Amino acid sequence: MRPYPPLIVITGPESTGKTTLASRLAAELGLPLVSELARERLADAESRYTEADVYRLAILQYRQQMEVTIRHPLVLADTDLLTYRIWLDVRFGGCASWLQALHTRSSQVHYLLCTPDLPWIADPLRENPHDRQMLFESHLTILNNESWPYTIVSGIGQERTEMAWAAIRNLLV
Repeated sequence: MRPYPPLIVITGPESTGKTTLASRLAAELGLPLVSELARERLADAESRYTEADVYRLAILQYRQQMEVTIRHPLVLADTDLLTYRIWLDVRFGGCASWLQALHTRSSQVHYLLCTPDLPWIADPLRENPHDRQMLFESHLTILNNESWPYTIVSGIGQERTEMAWAAIRNLLV
């Protein structure tokens, strides 16, 4: 049996079913789930967020992820620093090198990259209804340039879940 990564991150552009997929997989596999802190924290915000807010959220996300992965042999995450890097690039024109380095130092991660083939669903926290393909390509570029292992997950409904399941099964054998 080959070693598997302790962290499987569901990532991709907005409105691609990441939270639904992560919740479903965590429940079916009985795994702990690191939720997307930005969604939780910004949902209650009365004003727009700042660049400093995104960096704070990235640090909190990273800490939560590390705390959970230390205690469990396999964990699912509904985002990680990759998303924050892209968010900062798109929204604020760049990402600090220290955050890129922190992400690069993360180890034993496998990404499930969701394609933007689901219909857009409006949400007050979503900002890029017309940029989903570009955001997908940004994910791919970083994953490929930095040699992160990933599996592309596409399809509608159960097809998407089954594709993610197959990727996880391949990691565990």
